[in-house]
Amino acid sequence: MLKLNELNKYFNKEVCIQGFVDKVRDLQYVQFLILRDGDDKIQVTIEKNEENERLNDIVSSLTLESTVKVSGKVLESPNVKLNGMEIIPTDIIVTSKSLEELPVNIQKKDATSRDTRLDYRFLDLRRSENYLLFKCQTLLEKAMRDYFVEKGYIEIHSPKISESNAESGAEQFKVDYFGKEASLVQSPQFYKQMGIASGLGSVFEVGAVYRAENSNTAVHATEFHGFDVEMGFINGVDDVMDEEEAWIKYFLKALKDEYEEQIQKTFKVDIPNLEVDFPRLTFDEVKEIMRTEYKYDAEKKDDLDSKEEKLICKYVKKKYDSDFVFVTNYPYSARSFYVMKDENGVTQTYDLLFRGVEITSGAQREHRPDILEKQIKEKELDPKDLDFYINFFRYGCPPHGGFGVGLERVMMCIFNIDNIREVEFVYRGPTRLTP
Repeated sequence: MLKLNELNKYFNKEVCIQGFVDKVRDLQYVQFLILRDGDDKIQVTIEKNEENERLNDIVSSLTLESTVKVSGKVLESPNVKLNGMEIIPTDIIVTSKSLEELPVNIQKKDATSRDTRLDYRFLDLRRSENYLLFKCQTLLEKAMRDYFVEKGYIEIHSPKISESNAESGAEQFKVDYFGKEASLVQSPQFYKQMGIASGLGSVFEVGAVYRAENSNTAVHATEFHGFDVEMGFINGVDDVMDEEEAWIKYFLKALKDEYEEQIQKTFKVDIPNLEVDFPRLTFDEVKEIMRTEYKYDAEKKDDLDSKEEKLICKYVKKKYDSDFVFVTNYPYSARSFYVMKDENGVTQTYDLLFRGVEITSGAQREHRPDILEKQIKEKELDPKDLDFYINFFRYGCPPHGGFGVGLERVMMCIFNIDNIREVEFVYRGPTRLTP
């Protein structure tokens, strides 16, 4: 079937197209029918006369969001505001008819509450800005994969059901596994490291991530999609940050090359400056900037709160013209048992902040089993529960590190969207299990 964005190749030719009924203008002497396919639209013009009586009756009875098939001739018409063309139909077939009253205003997002739009997400997604959003997501995910494939990384698909729930303090969703209790995996972290121990070199994975956290915020979801990377034979955590920065610039350039003009027009936002290096500030340096520049001393002493994340991004944007900042060397109390510490006890960890939101946690991992066992005890975990994990490192394992990125948070930051609910195809949170 011919797509609407191809019609400029068919002037003065007969075509057959399909689409949603976006608008109908039924005037005294003429009818205008606007069809929509994704984010493309076309005007169908039908004169009111005896010859067109059947078509006039069909158009008069149409409801918005019905679907139709139109046959007719494409004309180049400079006076038509919509793309300078129109179709003069010879036939119109109604392929499905929508109810007359729509529960969601597809033309104006803010005319319908977010909860109602999420209830009718299949209608909310028909808005052209959402179509562009998911076109961009498709390109981004392809570019994200392409970078690592071109560099010889191995893509893995780790299990999402696990017996263990000892990875961190975050709660997991429990499931019945043939009469035995199991959990939905909240991160592929252990399996990524298993890939390194398996001699795969460096690995990556894209997949669903589950977090049973009762967090009703703008940036949390109980199910989201993570892009996880683990690198073998590294010299230190700087290698991991270097790779992530190069990767981000790669996929953002792909987005810029393909969709920059549409993104600016639709979302009124610019793609980040890809010419500057991402600044790297230690955790202690950020805390000092908070006190001296913003007179802010947060209650959290071993982590950054959301206000600090926004303020340090504001500071970095002004000083370095960067939308990104690496914050390094977080206190061990805020990090997992499997991170590497240097001889002074400083963690080889980082978070990457993007336009005020944390999108990545990364680190060099501890690969020495004796030190892992010690750190497990420091975190008051039972080494017996993690023996399967420690076993990965008892038969030789190269120094390694990696990171995990939340795809939806990246999308939020790129398009300056204030809530993760708007960028997930179907959102899952503590109070939402439908549709």
